[in-house]
Amino acid sequence: MGIEIERKFLVAGDGWRAAAHAVIPMAQGYINDMGALDRGDQNASVRVRIEGDGAALNLKSRTLGRSRQEFEYPIPVADARELLALCVGGLIDKRRHLVQHEGLLWEVDEFLGDNAGLVVAEVELEDPDQAISLPAWAGREVTDQARYYNVALASHPYARWSPGEKGAGGE
Repeated sequence: MGIEIERKFLVAGDGWRAAAHAVIPMAQGYINDMGALDRGDQNASVRVRIEGDGAALNLKSRTLGRSRQEFEYPIPVADARELLALCVGGLIDKRRHLVQHEGLLWEVDEFLGDNAGLVVAEVELEDPDQAISLPAWAGREVTDQARYYNVALASHPYARWSPGEKGAGGE
């Protein structure tokens, strides 16, 4: 069984940019939407992603928090393009910046399109309780907040958030 253990943080400032050693363009969409997950009609999101020159189909359990089941399978890019046309909600367009910090790889996602203005950093861990040293640019933790999950951003993009939603928690 595949298990993903990660923590997610809002990003404060641009200090991470100088430390980024790679940038990967990504386009992704979801075969199902957040509503189906919220209602309990489905127990996993089904994502199609084109990442650089490759593509993958991904299934991730709807569980909130640091640990979730995750399964990912490479698929041909041509198939991914066709599957993206079948996705519900909006497509996620982002640039993933890879940043090393104190022995861990941080993925800083700079969202574009309907989610422009949102920047979120994720770090994958070996254990849910693993101690980490936060970089100076890591802001408030949002690991347990579903609205920051990409499947939620596809259904309710950052551009449609109310000022209250954008201001809640210091964005």
